[in-house]
Amino acid sequence: MNKIGIISSLLALLGAGACNGFNTVPADDFETVIADTEVQLVDVRTKEEYAEGHLEGAVGLDVKAPSFKQIALDKLDKGRPVAVYCRSGKRSASAAGILAAQGFQVTNLEGGIMAWKEAGKPIVGDYSYETDSFTTPSGKEIRFHALVHASILIEFDGLAIYVDPVRRLGERVVDYSVLPKAEVVLVTHEHGDHFDKELLEGMSDATLYTNDRCAGMLGRGIVMANGDAANVREDIKVEAVPAYNITEGHTRFHPKGRDNGYILTLGGMRVYIAGDTEDIPEMEEIKDIDVAFLPCNQPYTMTPGQLVRAAKVISPKVVFPYHYSSTDVSGIAAELPGIDVRIRRYQ
Repeated sequence: MNKIGIISSLLALLGAGACNGFNTVPADDFETVIADTEVQLVDVRTKEEYAEGHLEGAVGLDVKAPSFKQIALDKLDKGRPVAVYCRSGKRSASAAGILAAQGFQVTNLEGGIMAWKEAGKPIVGDYSYETDSFTTPSGKEIRFHALVHASILIEFDGLAIYVDPVRRLGERVVDYSVLPKAEVVLVTHEHGDHFDKELLEGMSDATLYTNDRCAGMLGRGIVMANGDAANVREDIKVEAVPAYNITEGHTRFHPKGRDNGYILTLGGMRVYIAGDTEDIPEMEEIKDIDVAFLPCNQPYTMTPGQLVRAAKVISPKVVFPYHYSSTDVSGIAAELPGIDVRIRRYQ
């Protein structure tokens, strides 16, 4: 039996919840239905609701939009089953009725995403990402979005730049399909909290800057060793700088010469993204930094004390502690008078 046949059999078993040509099922059964890749999962809430958090893999189609039926016919394959949900199950029941009338085989989530959450099932998104905006010396806006752990989205002059993009860390999941399309990607090294091979393969249209090891693992990329520099375009420059451990017993995590940190110059603003490093001597050579992203979680990167020392050496205008996991970074600001320390939610 093919996949569609399996789903059809499953839906028949769930038929007790059928009404108006579609099935309404509780969260556990809905989870079983959408586990099959043939099923087209549709969130029929507004774009704003979708952005606040949704089921992984869901396509957003607002049932209240005047053109919902036509958009659904254009976007969905009538030969494949459809699963729909909304906030509480009412709007999705309406959407299911519309789709069923057009010949779709539809399952509706009873109780909506609220029931899904109450059942302890995962959602992705919560795209109330903390964002900081600055104006560059060239007069253009630059925006930094805290995604997860070491993953950063930088938007500058219509360009989306991702640093160490990964989809998942613990319970926090990032759905890149609802974020701006990657045009430039920087990868510091191959550890799983920085290097997501499958995601990077899906960003194949983006220009990738990385070290030799990651380029070899992906089979593509502009290889940058410590000290190399490249012009992304006339007003964007990327420089690779050292990132490594120096504490005895920790050097195996990030050996000297293998990994990169990066300095990005965007419209005249200099941004230092340190990567996984401690407060290494080479930081003495890093000058004129406007914004610095400094990691803080030993044994892999820096202690809060090391971060404070690094910030005093680099002397940026703004510091974002990142990559901090469960490390308490709340006391760092008090140790750095004169530097704007911004703690953002990366975890």
